[in-house]
Amino acid sequence: MKNLITKLLYLAGFLLLLISCDSFVETDLPKSQLNNEAVFEDYATATAALTDIYSKIRDNGMLNGNGIPVQLGSYTDETDSFQSPSSPSEAFYQNRLLPSSPTIQDWWNVAYNQIYAANSLIEGVQNSKNLSEQNKKQLQGEALFIRALIHFYLVNLFGDIPYVIETDYRNNSKIPRTSTQNIYNNLIADLQNASSMLPETYSPAQRVRPNKFTARALLARVYLYNNQFTEAANEASAVLNQTGLFSLEPDLDQVFLINSRETIWQLQSANAGENTVEGSIFIFVSGPPVLALTENFVNSFSAADLRKSNWINSVTDDSTIWYHAFKYKERSNTPASVEYSVQFRLAEQYLIRAEARAHLGNLGGAREDLNKIRERSGLGQTTAQSQTEILNAILQERRWELFSEPGHRFFDLKRFGQLDNILSAVKPGWNSEDRIFPIPQNELNANPNLLPQNPGY
Repeated sequence: MKNLITKLLYLAGFLLLLISCDSFVETDLPKSQLNNEAVFEDYATATAALTDIYSKIRDNGMLNGNGIPVQLGSYTDETDSFQSPSSPSEAFYQNRLLPSSPTIQDWWNVAYNQIYAANSLIEGVQNSKNLSEQNKKQLQGEALFIRALIHFYLVNLFGDIPYVIETDYRNNSKIPRTSTQNIYNNLIADLQNASSMLPETYSPAQRVRPNKFTARALLARVYLYNNQFTEAANEASAVLNQTGLFSLEPDLDQVFLINSRETIWQLQSANAGENTVEGSIFIFVSGPPVLALTENFVNSFSAADLRKSNWINSVTDDSTIWYHAFKYKERSNTPASVEYSVQFRLAEQYLIRAEARAHLGNLGGAREDLNKIRERSGLGQTTAQSQTEILNAILQERRWELFSEPGHRFFDLKRFGQLDNILSAVKPGWNSEDRIFPIPQNELNANPNLLPQNPGY
């Protein structure tokens, strides 16, 4: 009886918190609650544990707006840095990452903490006696998606890494690295399971919790990166065919707004009136800035490209012009939030299918998908004809379409075998071993099964 009263009191407080919050991600479960079995006996508290993970992804680590979107832009050829040499971000710009880097350590630790939380939720929901089967499926499907998402970014940054699927610290503290190919096999299995469990609809409507097609959008990307082109095209088609849910926004200024039909999944702001971290970092109103788009990148756009006029803005002090990403238009709070951090959107799915079709020899279909993006941007149809020409055109189109979004430029140059060719010409500190990051040194010290260190470090 005492346990029941305690649980009811907790739920009453939790529901009061929900009512007082503008955003579900404000419902921050204490860490001590995460492993409490009672949490997973009630859908409201289990949902709070799940959405707490989304808030952690938004606020900390790789996918925070000051993480991959900013750091990998300066690591490659999207942005110039004007920060002091002592700034942690300057190591990315100079391509001088070390195993002792605080940022590298933070990304690794936060990522595995988020994976642990997802695994804890999966185990708790599986063992729940009160949750309905439908609720179990949704919660587990979202947790599997999170687990796959974080591992996806880890493997593309660090190479072979542990793929963690349990919460037993005794096993996890000595777990070895998994080969990249096996990691991709695990990603595919997790995302297939997530897709089978998640609903087709969004709840809530603002697309801040992944649905079936979010899982399939990530699965399309995973298949593409794994050179499974038939599967990549099929998964992208499954998303693109959902015309009742998704469509390209004809007005580029509408693409990154909260209610954009192009959004597949976005991270909700913590409080009413807050917008994105990306906007607060990328947008500046005077110079010299902290970060600015490179002139080479800005000048690569055609004058007719609407992305140049709508998604790039300039600031001048009468002697120097600097450019910044302007996909997000708000750099501070507004009376009501107007932009959330977009993680997946429809344009990428067209580019995934175009690339997959090109590799499969369906050159007409590849051009058709590529032209969807070009025509929305005010450009004419591509003149590329051969497979090589089309693939090169897709790489270029991805650069123009997906700049300042999490990791695309770095991962694309790596996939296309162009890292050394492109970056050695514009990055004095670049060498071929920079294609993967160092494993944090204190992790190697704590778990020798992670050895050897990645080459070059």
